[in-house]
Amino acid sequence: MSATDALTAQRRLGSTPVEGGVAFCVWAPAARSVAVEVGGRRHELEDAGDGLREAVVAAEANADYRFVADGRAWPDPCSRWQPEGVRGPSRVLDTAAFDIAPGPELSLDELVVYELHVGTFSPEGTFAGVIPRLRELRGLGVTAVELMPVATFPGNRGWGYDGLYTYAPHPAYGGPAGLAELVDAAHREGLGVLLDVVYNHIGPGSEALTAFGPYFTDRFGRTPWGDALDYAQSGVREWALQNAELWVRDYRIDGLRLDAVHTLQDDAPRHVLAELAERVRAVAPHALVISEMGRDDFRPLEEWGHDAMWLDDLHHALHVALTGERDGYYAAFDGSLERVAAELRRPEGARLVVCAQNHDQVGNRALGDRLSPEQLRVAQAVVLFSPFTPLLFQGEEYAERRPFRFFTDHVDPFIANATREGRRREFANFTGFRGEMPDPQAEETFLASRLDPRAGDERHRAFVAELLRVRRDLPRELEISVDEEARVLTLRRGRATLRADFRTHEVELRS
Repeated sequence: MSATDALTAQRRLGSTPVEGGVAFCVWAPAARSVAVEVGGRRHELEDAGDGLREAVVAAEANADYRFVADGRAWPDPCSRWQPEGVRGPSRVLDTAAFDIAPGPELSLDELVVYELHVGTFSPEGTFAGVIPRLRELRGLGVTAVELMPVATFPGNRGWGYDGLYTYAPHPAYGGPAGLAELVDAAHREGLGVLLDVVYNHIGPGSEALTAFGPYFTDRFGRTPWGDALDYAQSGVREWALQNAELWVRDYRIDGLRLDAVHTLQDDAPRHVLAELAERVRAVAPHALVISEMGRDDFRPLEEWGHDAMWLDDLHHALHVALTGERDGYYAAFDGSLERVAAELRRPEGARLVVCAQNHDQVGNRALGDRLSPEQLRVAQAVVLFSPFTPLLFQGEEYAERRPFRFFTDHVDPFIANATREGRRREFANFTGFRGEMPDPQAEETFLASRLDPRAGDERHRAFVAELLRVRRDLPRELEISVDEEARVLTLRRGRATLRADFRTHEVELRS
């Protein structure tokens, strides 16, 4: 039996309530000695082979603890709960106590995704703050909400992609109980819940993991966000695989969106992301696995067995056609409607997730500005009429006018300043940006990004609802006509026709 098989079959990383106490298990090949400090006492962990240290200790659920590696205390790398944030103790969590209603069995043919950021979606900025609007989203025609990452990250404010304790729902959002209550409420409204997870890098504070083992490698170079995780190590592999299992098993999450998989490298005969899909389905057969790809690389669909993948090329083609912007990655797109049509002809159908806007394509702009309502109406119409799986970004249904900016709350001053400087350098050569960059560390940058649905356009909301109603009965086949000179794109699916004028921004839907 391989090291990975041993970890899978026999032991669950982290802390698990069992009969007689709590089972503690940590992968720590880098440490000479490892103990767990719980209830005011220190207990040595035994060597279980393959770099594992373990012990069953007479402790209670909800007990705070730390692992002590070579005399220094650290949180658990697989902590289920960090109530005091990244620098506080871990807490034992009994996920078996959750009472979560079964979710819908999501079908790609019917999937309409609504991406949201918990901290900016409501005035409360919590899981509980999302719940009152679930029925409204279901009535609109949404079938699943997708949460941007909720793993515990430094500070209180952030997008979530700098998570450090990936098993622990962020305390500022309401922690594990809050997430369980949100999933339960969504399921009771008939909505699925997808969760954005990050396995390509770790946020600031990675020394809290490397104290235990060699989590990182330079074999493939660095990712855009830091050191690459080393999936040749059995403990690192299990760190990701058991995390994916946790969400679909313990929180009954209906699907995972894997962040930027093109930056995740694995040279094993069986790619870790193929193994992840297999392990997820073994635990939750109907859960979806969706990858974000930054380029035309269809390994998730062709080799890894994933259900669908994000591809932003349709967004880029629409954005350039509507705005004329050609900075950065838009330079590869010429603004023609023929390029839009070419993207619409991709054969993958519902296995591609497409959008008019998403967190990246708004938030990674210098000012976090959205498309104008007129531009958005055209882009939305094309996306929602397409045969692909559509994604709406929070507020898009009523043409939200507030920005969605890049914001952080790093507790390390060096990291905070490096983040500010990095943003300035990123946009220094963009011809479309002139002016002062919003400070990502400033609370007002975060507050400016909170939704304001009371100021929403009800006619726009009705337009989106009608498009979603019509698409439910459309056949898969799409006919496309392009009048480049008039800047008009005409789409037909069965008896329904969509005419989108990219010059006047008029949209006509006949069904």
